[in-house]
Amino acid sequence: MGGVSRIQARTPRSEIDHRIQDLRARMENQGIDGALIIQNVDLFYFCGSIQQAHLYVPVDGEPLLMVRKSIERAQAESPIQKIIPLASPKKIQGLLKANGLRVPRKLGLELDVLPANLYLMYDKIFEDSELVDIAHIIRLIRAVKSDYELDIIRHAAQMSDEVFAYVKELLDEGISEIELAGAIEGYARKLGHQGIIRMRRWGNELFYGHLMTGSSAAIPSYLSSPTGGPGANPAVAQGAGFTQIHRNEPVLVDYVFAYNGYMVDQTRIFCLGELPEDLIKAHQVMLHVQTQIKKEAKTGVRAGLIYDLALELTRASGYADNFMGVGPQRIRFVGHGVGLELDEYPFLARGQDMELQDRMVIAVEPKLILPGKGVVGIENTHMVTDSGLHQLTNFEENIVTKQI
Repeated sequence: MGGVSRIQARTPRSEIDHRIQDLRARMENQGIDGALIIQNVDLFYFCGSIQQAHLYVPVDGEPLLMVRKSIERAQAESPIQKIIPLASPKKIQGLLKANGLRVPRKLGLELDVLPANLYLMYDKIFEDSELVDIAHIIRLIRAVKSDYELDIIRHAAQMSDEVFAYVKELLDEGISEIELAGAIEGYARKLGHQGIIRMRRWGNELFYGHLMTGSSAAIPSYLSSPTGGPGANPAVAQGAGFTQIHRNEPVLVDYVFAYNGYMVDQTRIFCLGELPEDLIKAHQVMLHVQTQIKKEAKTGVRAGLIYDLALELTRASGYADNFMGVGPQRIRFVGHGVGLELDEYPFLARGQDMELQDRMVIAVEPKLILPGKGVVGIENTHMVTDSGLHQLTNFEENIVTKQI
């Protein structure tokens, strides 16, 4: 196995066992006999490896990890006890029977992310089974973090704070957004940033995050985000471009730090010189919105009520037309869950009835989009508690200025 033999299982067996037991209990409650998990992030969550594989979790019996490539790495990385080779998905039913497992009458699949052609293939393979969506169950389980996960997220938050502290040193007049972004991203990699930022929603992509200056930050994009930016070209259409950084303009740095699979999301506003007074005032309003959200977003509160609160506060301050976007394409949320993916449950969005739970991790991001001027606002990653939000990212929240 060469170097593969030196790879240790990174997720403890006790952690994997707990997650699988939770999944089984929820499946049993809904009359689902088994789940077939194939998406990379969900595979990693339930078996500790993202090798090309199918993880079958029965409501009773041992889970079975069937691996196409690479079985050596899967065996080294995953604490799952039964790990066997898989020549073709067509062999799955035979492998289940050979390992003492019944073919499920009702089979759960991740239908929110499963391509249609794969769904049709599994429909033929399990022709006598009813295929149902198990994505919501999986996302609910993943939304509440364990001590093990929170330790990783806290470390990611510390690294994120280090990255933001370094931005001021790199900020200089005349350099382009993309040049500054590259320097920041290189520093993040030195700290252990994994590079890949995963999002569940179809068609959403992100490379580290958004860095834009002045009016370019207010350019909308296709992404489910209040900020867009021109990007390097229309094939990317978001994030850092070739706009140069000038004095007395807001520089938005909205970056994700991803470590050992887990992410934190943070935004700060930087400036060479001083921002105009109207932008400073607008930024202070967003800090106030964040403060109130931290008090009210506690265990048992419906997620949609937090968005309503943010909108009410913003309207009272006279910024309703600029909150989280401008015009009909305004984003109707003020925060989102984070973890192994950047768009996890819960969503602090209009009309969301999901109740916040202790140990959920949420990025709260009240921002104002000001066409022709730029973006101001804040974003921090927090943990939900019974008494409100506990903030995990803690770099300076006021506008960070550099005199030149």
